Amino acid sequence: MMSPIRLSGPQQATLVILRTLVGWHFMYEGYTKLPIQAWSLSGAPLPPWSSAAYLKAATGPLAPFFHWLGNASWIGSLDVAIAIALTAAGVSLMLGLCTQAGCGCALALLATFYLAAVPTGSPDPRAEGTYLLINKNLVEAAAVAVLFAFRTGSIAGLDRLRIRSRPPGVRESEVTL
Repeated sequence: MMSPIRLSGPQQATLVILRTLVGWHFMYEGYTKLPIQAWSLSGAPLPPWSSAAYLKAATGPLAPFFHWLGNASWIGSLDVAIAIALTAAGVSLMLGLCTQAGCGCALALLATFYLAAVPTGSPDPRAEGTYLLINKNLVEAAAVAVLFAFRTGSIAGLDRLRIRSRPPGVRESEVTL
């Protein structure tokens, strides 16, 4: 078995900052999609968020499946599930609580978003720019994979408190986060 890698203080801080920023992004994206009444600047009520248009416009390798989801009669329940999953992954990463599970959830969501619209290099009105294969979802997935690989919950966060409270003689590699 390989000996554990020792990270310097700045390396650890950078990983925790990255985890917090990614967590904030997920948490805020999820929170704004929760079925909470919102109003425009003019005071008119805004319609609730729905993933239907995104799913119906899917172009990736699983497009038929996403189109089916976008037309499902239970799309409202799917929307709530997506919002909760985004929020939960974000809170997990921000707090360093069940970080490995939060990373897994974030990776699953990002993979789904990526597969719904793999960038082909042509202009896409849904994107901020023109991308060829690599877009923000894939870049953020790589960042989350780094957080997962370095087990950043054991560096700082509530997971670290759980590790410190483990019984004597149990190695960190035996603790599931």
